[in-house]
Amino acid sequence: MKKFNETVEQNLGRLEQYVPIVAKVHGGSHPEFHDVRKLFDEINEKVRKAELEKPNLDNEFKQLRQITDNYTVPGDVCESYEAVYNMLEEIDKAYQG
Repeated sequence: MKKFNETVEQNLGRLEQYVPIVAKVHGGSHPEFHDVRKLFDEINEKVRKAELEKPNLDNEFKQLRQITDNYTVPGDVCESYEAVYNMLEEIDKAYQG
């Protein structure tokens, strides 16, 4: 739980900045990113509502792993896109741990 909270704290702010920008820049050529954004918004909302409790994010992370092919970064994207996948994967692993 502590690791999950720390990981969320380290990454959530940057994800809030990056996700909308990446969706705008890459959403046309990578429509799956719109689903990633939707799931991120759901995760973000659940985390904020849960405060110190661990939210139930099993379904959201399961869907993210499917949509992103286990966070596989497409070859034609920018560093911000890659950073989003890396941060989401880090949060997912901390959640599972």
